[in-house]
Amino acid sequence: MLTSAAQAPLSAAAATYATLLRLPKVELHVHLEGAIPAATLLALARRHGVRLPARTEAEVTDWLQFRDFPHFAEVYQAISRCIQTTDDLEQLTYEFLREQARQAIWHTEFTFTAWTHFHNWGLPYGEQFAALHQARQRAERDFGVSSLIIVDIPRGYASPQQALSMTEQVVLAQASGVAALGLGGYEVGNPVAPYWAAFALAHEAGLPCVLHAGETAGPASIWEALETGHSQRIGHGVRCLEDERLVAHLREHRIPLEVCPSSNVCLKVVDHYAAHPLPTLLAEGLYVTLNSDDPALFSTSLTQEYYKSHCELGLSLATLAQLSHNALAASLLSPTAQARLRDRYFAAPPATWAA
Repeated sequence: MLTSAAQAPLSAAAATYATLLRLPKVELHVHLEGAIPAATLLALARRHGVRLPARTEAEVTDWLQFRDFPHFAEVYQAISRCIQTTDDLEQLTYEFLREQARQAIWHTEFTFTAWTHFHNWGLPYGEQFAALHQARQRAERDFGVSSLIIVDIPRGYASPQQALSMTEQVVLAQASGVAALGLGGYEVGNPVAPYWAAFALAHEAGLPCVLHAGETAGPASIWEALETGHSQRIGHGVRCLEDERLVAHLREHRIPLEVCPSSNVCLKVVDHYAAHPLPTLLAEGLYVTLNSDDPALFSTSLTQEYYKSHCELGLSLATLAQLSHNALAASLLSPTAQARLRDRYFAAPPATWAA
């Protein structure tokens, strides 16, 4: 008797992927504007009359073949111009968190570049944060996922004074789920120092700082993020390996690294996935978390990052589960909220999520 396709056993690869899809996860480094599916992006462009160099989903895929980080930044800005209203922001956030729930990502700390939408369309910061907060609340009610917002300064775009003015609004938005001030963008030629006042204000107000560093620039960028930016986690950080003293500092102080392998490959930080230094970071005893960064732009997802790290970097399922636990412990949730999430999703034995 023939077995139907629906009844056929999964291949080993498909079974592993299905296991990792069910693995309870936390994501700490993912950009809202970089998580817009191609179909949604094209719909937004049509809605607002924005001309993109792509009219179909296949053409979007071709468009997203990045030469380097500056080219990526140009594309990112073009995508951001398609987001023009608070309704757009609420829709995108809700749909993004629905996809996170599908992947069993029970808590997400997503980065959002509010300055761009204020600069492009004059959307008041408070209205932007309110729209995201409304979507966060709906998603938690509908899908059972929690989330927090990291508002980043786009280095090289926002002036120091603009960044400081924005930070004043960010500090006031903590009741709306805004949990940290970040710094994104191209590191080369764009140090942290010009934005020191913004990070000092956040630090004095008790708002955590979470900066990108050690991606397109070397260890000096990470040191500056820690010393000038008061960064309590490091977005990327893979180039810390170039400085033994920095590695020792990160290890001693248990400073979490938000590692994003596919992003590093797509933006030419590393040559290919199998060459990624993630296993070395782990071997050095560093505090590592795994993330997708801009999943729609890099044709990935957090589940895919776990799967490729297993298949191409040799990380065991037990190690991947530990990375998920690392992310929960490194999150900006209160200890009480962390414990609640741990008890609800992360305390179950592996057999539960591998079933």
